Parts: sequence; C-alpha cells; structure tokens
Amino acid sequence: MTQIDLAFSPCPNDTFIFHAMLHDCIDTAPFSFTAHLHDVETLNLKSADGTFHVTKLSFFAYMRVKDNYALLDAGAALGYGCGPLLVARSRDISLTEARIAVPGAHTTAHLLLKLWNPAIQNIELTQFDHILPGIESGEYDAGVIIHEGRFVYPTYDCVEVVDLGKWWEAETGMPIPLGCIAVRRDVAALGHKEDIERILRESVQYAFDNHDASRAFVKAHANEMDDEAVNSHIHLYVNDFTLSLGDKGRIAAEKLEDMARCRGIL
Repeated sequence: MTQIDLAFSPCPNDTFIFHAMLHDCIDTAPFSFTAHLHDVETLNLKSADGTFHVTKLSFFAYMRVKDNYALLDAGAALGYGCGPLLVARSRDISLTEARIAVPGAHTTAHLLLKLWNPAIQNIELTQFDHILPGIESGEYDAGVIIHEGRFVYPTYDCVEVVDLGKWWEAETGMPIPLGCIAVRRDVAALGHKEDIERILRESVQYAFDNHDASRAFVKAHANEMDDEAVNSHIHLYVNDFTLSLGDKGRIAAEKLEDMARCRGIL
C-alpha cells in the first residue's frame, strides 16, 4: 500500500465526503490514507510548503500554489446560494471604517470581500469560529462568515449586510468556487492522480447513497452540534459539483482567478 497524507477541515461537508475512504467503506487500494484535520486557513498556509500529499484548499489559496499542486475534479465545495456572508450587529455601519474579521488571508471569503468592495481596508484575520463571538463581544464590528456560521449567525444578534455568493452570481451567472481538493504534483507525476480522484469520487457517492453512515464521524468534529445545522451545512456545500467540477465548475474557477488578477489582488 502507498501511504497518502490526506488533509481536510473538520467541517461537516469535508468529514461527510471523506468518511468512506477513511473507514473501509470503499476499496482504497493501492493507497492507505492518513487523515490530518485542520482549519482551512491552516491548510492554505501549509500548502505553501507542500506539507500534505492531498489537501483541501480554498480556491484563492490554490491559485497561489498551482505550481506545486494539481486540482482534483472531485471533492470541491462549489455551487449556488452557498457563498460567504458579511454580517454585523447592524446594517448601518461604515464599511471603510469598520473592523471586519475574515477567516484567513488566503480564503476565498477574503478574496470575495476584496472583489466586492476594494475600499475595505480595516481587515482583521482570525479563525472562522472566532468571528461571530468576536462580533458579539464587540471585538469586531462585522465579519465574513463561512461554514456553519451561515446557519447560526442570528443567535449572535447579527444581521446580513451582503451575501457575497449572491453578489458573485449576479456578476458572473456562475456557481461560486469556494474550496477544492488538490494533489501534490510530485504525487501526481507518479501516476496517482487519476486513482486518487476515482477513490474520492467513490467516497462522495457512498456518502450520498448512505447519508447517515458518517453521522458519528461528522458530529465528532463539527463546531455546531445541532443536527439541523449539520444537515443544512452538508446539503448546502455537497452537491453534483462535489462529484465532478465539470466544465461549468472549471470555468467558474478560472473566472475567479481572472478577476483576482485583473483587480491586482493575485
């Protein structure tokens, strides 16, 4: 067996799709996968050093490490109505003066905020699960939320300022590319890319066909333990694009990169 270090986030969409390939639910030969779970921005940063053979990345981070990592067709978080939200205690805030928390410099959420309003400068970087408590405590005036935060922000007395996914869809007519799975190019050069891609796709399909099989694994790592929030998270971020990016998904990712380059962000 060839040992593969597999890195992904503890969020429900990732644990849901990787469960089968880590728990002997499908045949993973000729590989044995070792899981490494980290916050997505940690994964983004570690990719600069090529720490893991296969890793989850924000699409924005992937743009920066394309020389060392190749995009997999399966496993992406991409779709409609699933973009990051800019939230605050009140909609009546000055965005140019507000302290706005984002879940990491290399996240797609940060990129979308910069594309939406280049005038925003007062950005504070923090882990995604610190943003809503930080707004509630007054540490931040607003924040860009991702993952489960999308479903629980009203409980922190926050309101939506803008849905950055809806803004993207209105601008481009395309699904929003949030996160992807990439394989290190030296691993791909050994001829492993297609097999890893196939196994990942089979793991996603198993998750679709056996929705409750991963329940214990998902809940063991979820920040929000409420069943409804977990189910909503999975339903929102895991879809047909997760099985295959397809032409539409790849074109959307290319559009995001083109916009970042044209605006001088990348």
